[in-house]
Amino acid sequence: MNKFTIKAFAASFLFPLLTAPFLAQASVEGYWQPIYHEDFEERLPGPEAGDYAGLPINDAMRLRGDTWQSGLLNVPEHQCKPHPSTYGFRGIGNLHFQEILDPESQELIALTTHIEWQAQRRTIYMDGREHPNELYPHTWGGFSTGHFEGDTLVVHTTHLKAGWIRRNGMALSDEATLDEYFMLNDDQTLMTHVSIVTDPNYLTEPFIRTNGWSRLHEVNMGPYPCRPAIEIDREVGEIPHWMIDTEQSHAGSIEFSERWNIPLEAARGGAHTALPEFMDTVAE
Repeated sequence: MNKFTIKAFAASFLFPLLTAPFLAQASVEGYWQPIYHEDFEERLPGPEAGDYAGLPINDAMRLRGDTWQSGLLNVPEHQCKPHPSTYGFRGIGNLHFQEILDPESQELIALTTHIEWQAQRRTIYMDGREHPNELYPHTWGGFSTGHFEGDTLVVHTTHLKAGWIRRNGMALSDEATLDEYFMLNDDQTLMTHVSIVTDPNYLTEPFIRTNGWSRLHEVNMGPYPCRPAIEIDREVGEIPHWMIDTEQSHAGSIEFSERWNIPLEAARGGAHTALPEFMDTVAE
């Protein structure tokens, strides 16, 4: 093999490697910081009791919200619960995406996510596997599979524990599913997260929300130990709640509507309350 043949061989071998970065797929791997400008009051201080406005809920969900009491959160059994996947990406805490690669082929097997608050962990399988049958255990993270559509990461999650979509009693059943889209901007420094929650028991239509993340280059994500403690003395077996169809169970929505001067019907929620023409209907 002469030197010209060697050069030609080397060029044909190296060219794909040199051009690979220009053809590379966008990567979500790394550390991300939540951006809170969207729905700030709901995501940090937390939503008001009885505020169901704009949510596509049915009567069963409304009943769950009416009987919920915030004191439930300091019951020891509830203190260390992580957010389910249906809410965790809207909560607080930095996010770490990490790739799991096949050691020989370097093909992407899965992505793992770790959210700092309550150490929420999740695996998103990227190898084309099917979702398990209905007897497979349900978890806070659920069973997630994903794929890329262009530069957008698309994720489908099943096998979730009964959880929530809002921190004021807006519950979800264990039949809920979650579809997500993670989209990067051109320089991959910002990420938009779109979540679509479906629940045949509590929602009348898919519930869609968005929120943003910014990429971090330096981060310190420590452990998140949580130990339940007795914060309020209660009788054994006492669980904070409001009785069904009592004055207290409706007080939250009434106070919310009066505080913000909106119709009580709007505070009570339903898919129709998210439409612009809803207020014209109320005015009539």
